[in-house]
Amino acid sequence: MKGIMIQGTASDVGKSLVVTALCRILANEGVKVAPFKSQNMSNYSHIMIDGMEMSRAQRIQAEAARICPTVWMNPILLKPRSNQTSEVVFLGKVIETFSGREYREQFYEKGIEIIKESLNQLESEYEMVVIEGAGSPVELNLSDREIVNMKVAELADVPVVLVADIDRGGVFASIIGTLELLKPDERQRVRGIIINKFRGDLTLFAEGITLLEEKTGIPVLGVLPFIENHMIEVEDSLSSEIEMTVEVGGSDEKYEKLAAEMKRHLKWDQLKEIIHHCGNK
Repeated sequence: MKGIMIQGTASDVGKSLVVTALCRILANEGVKVAPFKSQNMSNYSHIMIDGMEMSRAQRIQAEAARICPTVWMNPILLKPRSNQTSEVVFLGKVIETFSGREYREQFYEKGIEIIKESLNQLESEYEMVVIEGAGSPVELNLSDREIVNMKVAELADVPVVLVADIDRGGVFASIIGTLELLKPDERQRVRGIIINKFRGDLTLFAEGITLLEEKTGIPVLGVLPFIENHMIEVEDSLSSEIEMTVEVGGSDEKYEKLAAEMKRHLKWDQLKEIIHHCGNK
């Protein structure tokens, strides 16, 4: 499969926004591209014309890619309910409410199969897929049955770019720590690093970029600015940003502005090279 997976060092580092921008940048270059996220945990969903339900984040990313959204782009949606349970939306339809333990023990194999089916469906319809991870890829107590990060990258056979949020502090520890905790074969998939939410004079961080590349052996593909009032709805249920309330649809200009701003701060040719020369499944 041709594509790229955007993973993060933590929740709310900007994965959804980066995927949205990449979908528009690639669409502007004439690529028939689709977004994908295997599983979301969020109460922010979108009901389509046919009554099917999916995450609003992938609905927005599809809009940025100039394509119609389908449940194949978000086959599993977990909607948190009371008493540590979640309502499971499976291929657009509510099927059951599980506790975290019940879901982990009973749903893994079924989840893997529908992720494979979804990826195959998208590969048959699109030239490229931009995949979004969830949370961190090194939640060690969950890694044996995870279906949102490195397992998905393995199934799709795509390279990974790791996104970190510098605004919250600890960016060196979050990046290097994440890479150190990955298994060797997982670490080999990480082909680039993106620093997100940078404020101030970028020249003051030049030495930081050099240090990261020296310590990890992985190129920094961009340092993205903190973008105020981007008007793109964030996905993560942990986020407190006001953009959560922005409805889908409306002006296309917000995607163009986001794409232009991010592309300006990315080593775009280098990122495209990674996409086109990795993941030839």
